[in-house]
Amino acid sequence: MEHPILTAIRRASFTPLGWLTPGPEDKLPDGVRFVILIGNAGPDMFRRFARERDLQRDTMDSWTRDVVGELAASLDAEAVYPFDMNPPWPFLTWARRGGAGHVSPLGLNIHPSYGLWHAYRAALLFPVAFDLPAQSPGPHPCEACSAKPCLTACPVSAFDGTRYDVPGCFAHIASDAGSECMTRGCLARHTCPVGQGFAYAPAQAQFHMRAFLKARQEV
Repeated sequence: MEHPILTAIRRASFTPLGWLTPGPEDKLPDGVRFVILIGNAGPDMFRRFARERDLQRDTMDSWTRDVVGELAASLDAEAVYPFDMNPPWPFLTWARRGGAGHVSPLGLNIHPSYGLWHAYRAALLFPVAFDLPAQSPGPHPCEACSAKPCLTACPVSAFDGTRYDVPGCFAHIASDAGSECMTRGCLARHTCPVGQGFAYAPAQAQFHMRAFLKARQEV
């Protein structure tokens, strides 16, 4: 039977993506004894967001604060978010310590089940530790992938295994030539064989691409 905390997270349309006992290096508030990372994997979270907000006007970050804030309060937890920059929280470090995946050639975290099709939306900080089984990321799937199609699928070669050419990616997506990327989402991510069943549907892909363009335009 699943732990009630994890069930409550899923009922809120989020996915538990890893957990860990924090250490001094995490620089969390005094009294934090356990961290559970939550986010999206599959369509549930986006479907709830689309029901509750205007996709053309509202941001997912503001919705996340509202929904996760209520969830955290109901669980006697505190929430922190990856889009908080003061201070920036080390979500990817937490994920790898929590057994939630490896570093992919794209620089993104690759989850053993969800592949590249997941994202961290918040971390729940608890004053008590829970008896949850340790997670293992398993073997690194990219090490057994000799072809690495993710590094050659991008139309503008935004990935080379060491860096992500953000300006080049932005310029392509903003042009007529980038219409397929706008419709389907990142083509490099689509070529990865891991977690294909969790790939974003077009509505979700387009929402994130529009948000990416808007964020870059505001820089």
